[in-house]
Formats: sequence, C-alpha cells, structure tokens
Amino acid sequence: MARAIIAVIVSYILMFVFTFLAFTCMYLMLGADGAFKPGTYDASTRWLAISFGVYLVIAIIGGLICALIAKGGRAPVALAIVVLVLGLLLAIPAIMKAKPDMVRSGSVSNIEAMQNARQPIWTPLLFPFIGAAGVMIGRKLKRRG
Repeated sequence: MARAIIAVIVSYILMFVFTFLAFTCMYLMLGADGAFKPGTYDASTRWLAISFGVYLVIAIIGGLICALIAKGGRAPVALAIVVLVLGLLLAIPAIMKAKPDMVRSGSVSNIEAMQNARQPIWTPLLFPFIGAAGVMIGRKLKRRG
C-alpha cells in the first residue's frame, strides 16, 4: 500500500516537473510569435496542438513510471483519478479568471507570457481528461514490457 501511494505521489510530481520543463522549452522554441496569435496573448492554434501532444506524452510517461514504481496493482488508476480530479479543480479558477484583452508587442519573457496568456475556455477542461487517458496508456505499456 505504501509503495502505491509513493508511486502516485512521485509520478504526479514528475509529471508536474516535466510539464513545466516542456512548456518552458516549447515557449523558447516557438517564441512569442509562435505561441500567441499576432498582437495578443491568445494562444495560437500551433501552441494548443503541440500542448495537447506534449501533455499526452508526459501523462503516458507518468503512468509508466507509476506502474514501474508500484510493481503492479492499481496505483496508475489512482494516479489517473488524481490527475483528473486535481486537473478539474485547477481548471475552475482558470476558467473563472477573466483576463482583459491586452496588446502584445514584440517578444515577451517566459514569465510575462505565463502571466498574461489566454486560452480557449475548453482547454483547461480537456487537459485533465487527456492526462488521465495518457496515464492509463502508460499503465498498459508497463504490462506489455
């Protein structure tokens, strides 16, 4: 039981770290003009598409790590539930927080981009489901290996 709890906690923390690193790298690679629509802080279609793919891969890795640490059992299922529930809970403030339309001029820092970025309202609601599905895919990869 303790091994399963540790597996869920470690996997979730690693998923958080991987997500932060991946999105930071994405922003550095795409720059402000690739991450946002022209002159705004609205996420570009390219950014959204890459974000979903990256998050799915991170969730698959998280599910695999959880299954490897737990050495069987239902720990990855618990991780998928945690990803789904926490993701939906964190989506609520993201949806409710209205950001004023701001004009973006030129290149902006990663911090400024994170603070001012706007995404479609459905995005924070979809991420938890993609994450939970990815974890379950990662769980199945462990079973095959």
